Amino acid sequence: MILVTGGAGFIGANFVLDWLAQRDEPVVNLDKLTYAGNRENLASLEGDARHVLVQGDIGDLDLVGRLLAERQPRAVLNFAAESHVDRSIHGPADFIETNVVGTFRLLEAVRGYVMSLPEDRKAGFRFLHVSTDEVYGSLEPGAPAFTEAHGYEPNSPYSASKAASDHLVRAWHHTYGLPVLTTNCSNNYGPFHFPEKLIPLMIVNALAGKPLPVYGDGMQVRDWLYVKDHCSAIRRVLEAGRLGETYNVGGWNEKPNIEIVRTVCGLLDELRPRTDGKSYSEQIAYVKDRPGHDRRYAIDARKLERELGWRPAETFETGIRKTVQWYLENPEWVRRVQSGDYRSWMQRHYEGGVTA
Repeated sequence: MILVTGGAGFIGANFVLDWLAQRDEPVVNLDKLTYAGNRENLASLEGDARHVLVQGDIGDLDLVGRLLAERQPRAVLNFAAESHVDRSIHGPADFIETNVVGTFRLLEAVRGYVMSLPEDRKAGFRFLHVSTDEVYGSLEPGAPAFTEAHGYEPNSPYSASKAASDHLVRAWHHTYGLPVLTTNCSNNYGPFHFPEKLIPLMIVNALAGKPLPVYGDGMQVRDWLYVKDHCSAIRRVLEAGRLGETYNVGGWNEKPNIEIVRTVCGLLDELRPRTDGKSYSEQIAYVKDRPGHDRRYAIDARKLERELGWRPAETFETGIRKTVQWYLENPEWVRRVQSGDYRSWMQRHYEGGVTA
């Protein structure tokens, strides 16, 4: 079996669902179930004996140690993280606690577990750490895309905390021999994406008749990766990645934010037209840019293709259509995740903008 941390969040839940759709190997899923960790993302697994959801913190050494000892996983995949840049600006302490301290404690628990394994099982064990391209900083227009050799230059509390966690994972490999793998992915999108991020927020606001807030001039460039393609890349790295190595995962889809917003508007115009016959693009509203907003990210994923034969299956055009359709077909999921903490946080902290 495998232990997945943060497996009720956006990427983690998609990974768990895809994993169990393709194989019978059980998953123990450890998630703190904060605002973005949602049991409902995993509703289709209710009653499935292959999936056990445990509410808890990766920073709880006793809990993690007990799970490892009882369940004896062959791998730990760490998706658990605070991940929203805007939240990190307003409250960086949570990001340091989860992404840095939490990763440290998880590594220590896993190190103790691996040391207890017999040599044959120790040789087959893997710790896979899921990270982000934001650790590399910002690229100038026309500059080569991020490779795995690019220096770390994080510019937000979020990206700094993830950079720190990456360094810890590397150090635990080189110092203690922990068998680790790291993936750094570009911007994900797809089903179950919490609607504080660009694409789901645009869909939700458009349908509600609200403004579609775009930071600055909207020309911030990101590489967009359909979440299920990301999941397939992680499975491949877990299966055949070289120990201690980092693999960049990207969708080969560099696009400015404003183009993403206009694409979403065009799909909604087609699939769920406004009753007044006008385009959703009329709801676009440019707002003041946020502090330290990175101008461009771009991933060079050739190492992953060259060594492990992975390429994304979706183009941006196919992936974004599937994403918009999913949100149109799941209004109750959207309604429920927009209640409580999400709503109050948006009211307290947003001035109309959203990051990507």
